[in-house]
Amino acid sequence: MMRFAKDKSTLLVSALLSTMLLSGCDGDNGQDGVNGLDGTNGVNGTDGTDGTDGTNGLSALVNITQLEAGNVQCPFGGQQIETGLDTNNNNVLDVAEVDASQTQVICSATHGQLSIDLVGRYQSGVYGLSAAEIVDYHAGSQTAFVVNAQSGKVDLLNLSSLTQAVVTGEAGYTLNNIPKISELDLNSDTGLALLGAVNSVSVSGDLLAAAVERADANGNATQGNGIVAFYRLSASALPQYLSSVDVGALPDNVTFSPDGSVLLVANEGEPNSDYDVDPEGSVAIIDITNNTPASSATIVGFSDFNVGGTRAAELSADIKINGPGATVAQDLEPEYIAVSADSQFAYVSLQENNAMAVIDIQAKTVTRINALGVKDFGLLDNKIDASDKDDMVNLQSYAGVYGMYQPDTIVSYRWNDTDFIVSANEGDARDYDGFSEEARAEDLALDTNHPQFASIQDDTQLARLKVTTSIGDDNNDGLVDRIMAYGGRSFSIWTAQGQQVFDSGSDFEEITSALLGINFNNNNDENNGDSRSDDKGPEPEALAIGQLGERTYAFIGLERTSGFMIYDISNPFAVSFVDYVHNRDFNADFTIDGGDIEGQAAQAGDLGPEGMKFITATNSPTGLPLLMIGNEVSGTTTIYQLSIN
Repeated sequence: MMRFAKDKSTLLVSALLSTMLLSGCDGDNGQDGVNGLDGTNGVNGTDGTDGTDGTNGLSALVNITQLEAGNVQCPFGGQQIETGLDTNNNNVLDVAEVDASQTQVICSATHGQLSIDLVGRYQSGVYGLSAAEIVDYHAGSQTAFVVNAQSGKVDLLNLSSLTQAVVTGEAGYTLNNIPKISELDLNSDTGLALLGAVNSVSVSGDLLAAAVERADANGNATQGNGIVAFYRLSASALPQYLSSVDVGALPDNVTFSPDGSVLLVANEGEPNSDYDVDPEGSVAIIDITNNTPASSATIVGFSDFNVGGTRAAELSADIKINGPGATVAQDLEPEYIAVSADSQFAYVSLQENNAMAVIDIQAKTVTRINALGVKDFGLLDNKIDASDKDDMVNLQSYAGVYGMYQPDTIVSYRWNDTDFIVSANEGDARDYDGFSEEARAEDLALDTNHPQFASIQDDTQLARLKVTTSIGDDNNDGLVDRIMAYGGRSFSIWTAQGQQVFDSGSDFEEITSALLGINFNNNNDENNGDSRSDDKGPEPEALAIGQLGERTYAFIGLERTSGFMIYDISNPFAVSFVDYVHNRDFNADFTIDGGDIEGQAAQAGDLGPEGMKFITATNSPTGLPLLMIGNEVSGTTTIYQLSIN
C-alpha cells in the first residue's frame, strides 16, 4: 500500500525571516586630531579632518512562496524560500536578485494528525464482473455486506477477526485475510421472476435493504419495475428474508434516513439500447414502522416538470434534457440519494442531467431541482490533461472548454446547522445504439472565433477529448460556442439551494501526476498510464464522509486511477487536502476484459473503487474507525484503519 500525505504543521523559518531587512550602516566619522601639548607659550595643535561617510550597504531580502498540493517537487505542498540582495533598492526581491545557491524547498511530508493503514482485504477471485460494488456494515454481527452485482447476490464478510495489525507495501496487493461466511441469493429468497443484477445495499439498525433491477415483459433487461428486498439481521444468526417491495425502473441506489423511518430508492429509469423504451425516473419512499417496512412504496416522480406541466416553468434551461423524444420525467435519471441529518430532506443526484433534486420526505414531493452549472476548464485552477496520445503529463487550461459536474455519489452533512452536499463529480454520457450524444472534440463544428479552433485538430491537445453534441451551441447557429466535456474531475460541496461553495479544481490530476508520473489517469482494467485523460481523467465516483475527533473528512474514490483522496471538510469554506492512498501495483502486467483475464491481475491490487462505508470506532471490530471500500474491477473489498495521532 502506498500512502502520501500533507503536513499541516507550521514551518519554522524565523531564522530566515530575521534577515529580511538587514540594512548597511554608514561609515564612521574620522576622529579629531589630538591637541598638541602646550609648550611654554606654545601654539595649540590643529584638529584632524573628518572622515568620509561610508556607502550604504545592500538589504538582504527573503521571499517565501507557498507550494500547493500537486507541485512537481512537493506533491503535497510546502514552501520555497528564496534569498538575495536588493541591488536596485526597491525593497522587492526581483528574479534577477535571487541567489539560486541559497534557495530552499521545504516539502510537507507526513500528516501530523490522521493515519490511514491497510488492515483487511477480501479477494473474491472474480475480476471485471462487478463482484464488489456497494458496501455496508452491520455492527451487531460485525458483518460487511458487499454487492456482488452480476451474480444477483450480496456477499457476507466476517470482520470480527480483524485486528489493528497494519499491512504495508507489496503485501497489500495480495492480502486476503477476511473470510466470506455466506451470501444472500435474492432470486431464490424472493422467488420472483425476471430479476437481474443487485445494484445497492443499505443497513439501518437490524434491517437490510437491497435493490434489484428487473426485466420487462418484452425482454428489455432493466426496463421493468425493480424491487427492494428486506432482511432482518441479528448478532448471532444469518439474515432472515422478510419481504420485497416493488419500486420504479432500474433501482440504482437505496439509503435509509438517519432516523430509520424511511427507505429511499433512486429509480434511474434508463432507456433500452435501441432507445425506444424509456421509463420515467423517480424516487421511491418506503415507510418503516417499528423496524418493519411497509408493503408498498410511494413513488415521487417528475411529470409535473414536463412541457405543459404545472411546474414546467421551474425547470432551468441549464438542466440537460436531451433524450430523443423523451419527456422531462423520462429524461431525468436519479443516480444517488443523500439524506439530511434531521431526516427531513433527500438530495438526489440526476447525473446525466447535471442537476440535483431536493425532496421533502414527509410531504413526499419534489421541492426543487437545482441546475449545477459547468466548470470552466479555461481557468488556471481547473486545468486538465485532455489527451491520451501525448505520452506525457500535460495539464493545461483551455479557454472555451467546460465540464458538466454530473455527480454520481453524494453525501450530506451539517455545518453551523446548515445542510451541505458533497459530490463526486464523475460525469456520464448517453451512449446507446439508438442514440448517442458522445463525440470527440475534433468532430465538432466550432465557431471560427473559438479560442480552441486549432487545438481541436491536434491529438496531443483537444482533438481526443470526449464531449457532448447535445449542448454548447448557445446561439443555435449550428456552430459550437462552448465545448462541453463530461465530469468535473473533482469533488464539490454545495448548498441545498445548489450554490457551489467548494470545488477541488485540478487537485486530483495534479496530485496523481506528481506522485505517479505517467501512471496518472490510468485505466482500471490494465496498467496503461494517461489512457483516461481524453475521457474523464481519474473519474471520481465513490464517496464517504466520517468524523474523527472534531474533524470531518471526505474520502473520494478514483474509479479509474484507483485509490482515494482525503480532504478535511470540517468547514466547507476552508477545505484542505490531507492524503492520497492507493493499494495498486502499477507495474503489474495484466488485462481485464469482462470475465477474460490475462496476466497478473491477482497481483495488481485494488482496481476501481465503486462504493465506500465509514465505520465509527464504536461499531468497529478493531476499536478504531474503519473505511471499507468495494473495488468493482478487482472484485476486492478493502478495509483501512483510521487514527488520530
